[in-house]
Amino acid sequence: MFYDVNTYGEFLSAPEKIATNILADRLQKLEEAGLITKEEHPESKAKIFYKLTPMGISLLPVMTEISLWGDKYFKISPHARAITKLAKKDKPGFIKSLSDKLSNLRSKSND
Repeated sequence: MFYDVNTYGEFLSAPEKIATNILADRLQKLEEAGLITKEEHPESKAKIFYKLTPMGISLLPVMTEISLWGDKYFKISPHARAITKLAKKDKPGFIKSLSDKLSNLRSKSND
């Protein structure tokens, strides 16, 4: 949602260092819950492209609040801090801009 990560490999190489079996299980659960979809990757048939559904995108305000809360109480990465800084500066604008970006990503791949 915040990091422009869309493939299994990108999720796997994220700083969280999630185990492959847990990642596969979580992606499957997110898909079953209707929060993400998976499609052919536009650049490689060997990859799957994961995208947020409209339901998933609608979680953006909640996830923004959780990120702001985390920034207040925990040490977070410099990249996460940059995101929360943008959200603090103009939360409604931040949410609208990112929501539009995520929605456009959905519509481009549906063409």
